[in-house]
Amino acid sequence: QLQASGGGLVQTGGSLRLSCTTSERTFSVGSYTMGWFRQAPGKDREFVIAIRQGGGSTRYSDSVKGRFTISRDCAKNTVYLQMNSLKSEDTAIYYCAATKNVALTIPEHYLYWGQGTQVTVSS
Repeated sequence: QLQASGGGLVQTGGSLRLSCTTSERTFSVGSYTMGWFRQAPGKDREFVIAIRQGGGSTRYSDSVKGRFTISRDCAKNTVYLQMNSLKSEDTAIYYCAATKNVALTIPEHYLYWGQGTQVTVSS
């Protein structure tokens, strides 16, 4: 139901913007808390960042605070993850997801997931 895109190979210190959208007309990104998670090889899926339904307040993990931002365009039904000052440890598959649960850092509470997009940061 969700499609993530925009991943790729980038050098340390570079930037990427990921997008998450849907073709489902009944799904509105503004009506869900939209989150981004990532999973590196051999590691658990971890919370990165989220934008809450309605008012759009945001929550960040400490590892990306000051470098990553999340935004949404309700007219385009798209959520964006702007990643700046990328580090090698940001290398992972990035997933977008949607929930109506207030516990937005817990992946098990998300109802819908995108297919993931690979981000590789080379030094």
